[in-house]
Amino acid sequence: MLAFGWSLAAHAASLKLMFQGDPYEVTAITDVAKRFEAANPGVSVELINTPHDAYNEKFGAMVSAKALPDIMELDAPFLANYVWSGYLQPIKGLVDDSIIADMTASNISQGTYPVDGKLYATGLSDSTVALYASRKQLENLKIRIPASVEDAWTKDEFESALQKLADSGVKWPIDLFRAYGTKTEWITYAYEPALVSAGCDLIDRKAWKAKGTLDIDACVAITQEMASWVKKGWVVPQSAGQNQFYAKDRMAGLAWGGHWLYADAHAAMGDDLVVLPLPKFGAKSASPNGTWIYAISKTASDPAMAGKFLTFMLADKAYRKVYAEHSSFPGLKSFAAESPLYAAKGAMAVAYEQAGKSAVPRPPHPGYPTITLAFQVAMTNIFDGADAKTELSKAAKKIDDDIEDNSGYPPFGN
Repeated sequence: MLAFGWSLAAHAASLKLMFQGDPYEVTAITDVAKRFEAANPGVSVELINTPHDAYNEKFGAMVSAKALPDIMELDAPFLANYVWSGYLQPIKGLVDDSIIADMTASNISQGTYPVDGKLYATGLSDSTVALYASRKQLENLKIRIPASVEDAWTKDEFESALQKLADSGVKWPIDLFRAYGTKTEWITYAYEPALVSAGCDLIDRKAWKAKGTLDIDACVAITQEMASWVKKGWVVPQSAGQNQFYAKDRMAGLAWGGHWLYADAHAAMGDDLVVLPLPKFGAKSASPNGTWIYAISKTASDPAMAGKFLTFMLADKAYRKVYAEHSSFPGLKSFAAESPLYAAKGAMAVAYEQAGKSAVPRPPHPGYPTITLAFQVAMTNIFDGADAKTELSKAAKKIDDDIEDNSGYPPFGN
């Protein structure tokens, strides 16, 4: 049971909350806001529901108008940029200590600004990407089924599985969810772990230089390898949409998908659905983390009330129930305990194991908006047949030029 360290005495306040999400999330947040208002007479919560694809544009407009909301949802890798820009304030002392103590290590990581080590955001959930497959299909093709992160397929095993699926008549051996688009955070979020596993990265996380990291042979080789899957016709094309893995005719053999894929896939496939760790392309495994989390703006009209709302929301049983029903990836330890799906023998146990053993956050740097956009462009072009070395070198230069143009984003650089 979470303990609350503040009084429920009446307090007049008006909070503005900016958020995004699927329809079920809109409903969950709307309902919990109403319950909070009922529990706190005189307090009103104005909800600013903003479509996912327009979120950053809307946020930029609010920055320009100097009209930030009191509470804002933000995508975790952008946190460093928002803190560096002066938009956020630390949440310790505002959000109840019981919530902060309940956060998983991965959740703390995604909400922490590396320069001062302070926590600026929290949330009920975190995220990961795993491989999804049909158990019967793998067994029929005599393809080994990994049971843990340590047991993950090697690059050769993974590509052998793709070849066997292709040879068996599967139209597309894997869905990399290119249908999410060529300008989305999905490209960096989902594909960067392949680079890290192969022995490189988007940027050197100590020197904060991309040249000599993103454009080295290891990154060139793995991106060429991924492009070869596209060239062979193994990857579901962008034009085919997002439901080729668990659709009735199952045109895709494997899915390189987020944890959110599980609910719909299981509804369609039942117990034939099996969840596997991401493949290991080099000496170590790697998987992504980071999702949409909540922060309090530096200009919040009532920071204490904003923290009180976040505490209320994250502890609310009905709110949690909605997210559990949609296979939300636990970011609070108590929420994990309430989610059998992620328990030791649960269907998503391997996915939760990745959070503790192989999760790699996207670079926590103020220049991240440029880092991710440069990589998105490079990967899209490489998948479309462009030279990997050329594209990665261009991306590295864009990233380094941006950091240089901002004098290293001090205190990150000189």
